[in-house]
Amino acid sequence: MSENGAGTAAARTARMERTTSESSVLVEINLDGTGVSDISTSVPFYDHMLTALCKHSLIDMTVKATGDTHIDAHHTVEDVAITFGEVLRTTLGNKAGIRRFGEATVPLDEALAHAVVDVSGRPYLVHGGEPAGQEYHLIGGHFTGSLTRHVFEAITLHAGICLHMNVLAGRDPHHIVEAQFKAFARALRAAVESDPRVEGIPSTKGAL
Repeated sequence: MSENGAGTAAARTARMERTTSESSVLVEINLDGTGVSDISTSVPFYDHMLTALCKHSLIDMTVKATGDTHIDAHHTVEDVAITFGEVLRTTLGNKAGIRRFGEATVPLDEALAHAVVDVSGRPYLVHGGEPAGQEYHLIGGHFTGSLTRHVFEAITLHAGICLHMNVLAGRDPHHIVEAQFKAFARALRAAVESDPRVEGIPSTKGAL
């Protein structure tokens, strides 16, 4: 694994490559972007979700990934999420001056998802509310519904953030996943934004 760039007040950007026997992944992000994306993971529905994540978080992101999708999309999807988490942690630096907390409730037609993010330095995921059987749906021919939780697990673990994600309503499997990605994006956008009223690191411990 190689990386360069570090999160600073001037430029919160980073780039990382992760190569294993199962996949090859490159992720580059700019936390203070406008939502521009260049996504190619070889899993089309995942590309769609990551593009939505960029658009609604205002994070600029490039993702280039290939892997053993002839076996299963799992490895490539997971490794992209791991790498995104690592890059997100790098761009945040010491987290001085950020809002830290973010919350969003986002609808997509009949689906409704609620996300709360704490850039805490302590990885934790609470994920619930998906209707019975959601995890078994094959969406877009490649993306199994169970991968949604797995993506959020990998991001929270490697970014060092706490995420509570709850599906409040939904029927269509595509809508249920997309509402979650968009809710996460909006909550993450709020949490990583600079707050002009915050001096230093937003924690009574003095570290996040």
